[in-house]
Amino acid sequence: MTATDWKNKLYFGDNLDILRNHVADESVDLIYLDPPFKSDANYNILFRERSGQQSAAQITAFEDTWKWDQDSSLAYEDVVTNAPKRLSDLLQAMRSFVGENDMMAYLTMMAQRMGELHRVLKPTGSIYLHCDPTASHYLKLLMDSVFGTSNYRNEITWKRYGAHNDVGQGSTRYGRVHDILLFYGKTENVTWQQQFVPLDENYIKTTYRYLEQDTGRRFTTTPLTGPGGAEKGNPVYEWNGHTRAWRYNISKMQELHDQDRLYYSRTGYPRQKFYLDESRGVPIQDMWYDISSLSGSHKERIGFQTQKPEELLERIISASSNEGDVVLDPFCGCGTATVAAERLNRRWIGIDITHIAITLIRHRLQDTFKDDLKPYEIIGQPQDAESARALALESEHDGRYQFEWWALGLVDARPAQDKKKGADSGVDGYINFFDDNSGKAKRIVVQVKSGHVNRGQIAALKGDMEREKAEIGLFITLETPTRPMETEATSAGFYTPEHYPDAHYPRIQILTIEELLNGSKRAEYPRLAPEATFRRAPRRRRSAGAQSSFA
Repeated sequence: MTATDWKNKLYFGDNLDILRNHVADESVDLIYLDPPFKSDANYNILFRERSGQQSAAQITAFEDTWKWDQDSSLAYEDVVTNAPKRLSDLLQAMRSFVGENDMMAYLTMMAQRMGELHRVLKPTGSIYLHCDPTASHYLKLLMDSVFGTSNYRNEITWKRYGAHNDVGQGSTRYGRVHDILLFYGKTENVTWQQQFVPLDENYIKTTYRYLEQDTGRRFTTTPLTGPGGAEKGNPVYEWNGHTRAWRYNISKMQELHDQDRLYYSRTGYPRQKFYLDESRGVPIQDMWYDISSLSGSHKERIGFQTQKPEELLERIISASSNEGDVVLDPFCGCGTATVAAERLNRRWIGIDITHIAITLIRHRLQDTFKDDLKPYEIIGQPQDAESARALALESEHDGRYQFEWWALGLVDARPAQDKKKGADSGVDGYINFFDDNSGKAKRIVVQVKSGHVNRGQIAALKGDMEREKAEIGLFITLETPTRPMETEATSAGFYTPEHYPDAHYPRIQILTIEELLNGSKRAEYPRLAPEATFRRAPRRRRSAGAQSSFA
């Protein structure tokens, strides 16, 4: 496929399957992955095994819990028997050392995917693995095994917080304020553009101390003696009365003199000039202190707990790819890498295992780029009632809940609760909307049904609406509603906004999956102001110099 034929891709599914079946060898220029950390914190979206069984990795969405079980053992056998010898040997050694426990389950799942990521990366490509110190040392061994120690570039420390609340009275450790990014190339010949940060004002004052009287330009100077002297091969000659081993040959020295790039001391000793207005800044090092995590009030935040700053991804993408290159994020979560790639005129592939994430990314891309958004396709989501029914039937590995999350996305509703915890309140999702200037949102409650439906469920929805103080209730169903259901829904009457007395919206609306997919019906409610269900991403323009070759 040529660049002009390309369409960006957002995949729903297990990234192991998608990498194996949909991503070609050496087709990706840059990989960024922010996989679930082995930190026993309930916040990350995970994946499940190829076997189709519920794995130790996929306990529930947003829950980072790992257990060594049959799925982990099967995944371990897959790596040991099918992976290259170096990775196979390493994983066996790790099992002997770490044991059959939660950490080993995590490392085994990561080892499977690491081999596929190496396969799809171009020879000039790079990979950045985002992790925390809990398992970074083990993950570095995996990456050394897969990518080779000679292709290790950096261990980058990203300081996320100034201080952390995990240190308090009774604590016996230092505050944990940083993440790790492990940076590797596929080969030694990687794409690279050095990135810079602005010069500090105090540094400018103390370093750029000289001022040209005729131009007003500030500059600093550096010695021109050759490092290591003549024994290191630096040319020795006399210049302006000083014989030294110089950094440059005599013709280059003359060129600098003619360009007024030499500064002479009182004794005639030359130093090289560097102008402040020509400085690109300070080359970025492997300690990143200048990008903070997103606080609760940050304008980028869209309600995803592990959301990373766009600035972090923009730095990585700018350094290790060119415009038109393909960026892959196999754990794309809320889509920060896809947004950064889109803005920087890269092509992109995102993969996630939950429909919550896919819906969130879809909204974020649209809110951020509006009409400037380049074409993309979502692959793996149901396209008709039959495929939706197949998703609903996958109850053995949480397919019923995935169906609900997907169906909620059809009406832009947010899931109401974690399905793994607590009794079902009868409300699967909700939509907030505004129809006046009070600043207070009105509410729509949503119920999703994949099986048999009847009139009693509509009556129950009425009670849910009353309890939740909702103006409208949506009932989404795979099956065709019965006449008694429609009669019960009609009896609920209409919602009429106070300020728009001519507008009437059915209080209970029955929507079938088929109607939503073919566009013949949609949820009816006031859309006079932006919906508040998903926090909107700020509008961003793409960078200057956009290439149109992959439009």
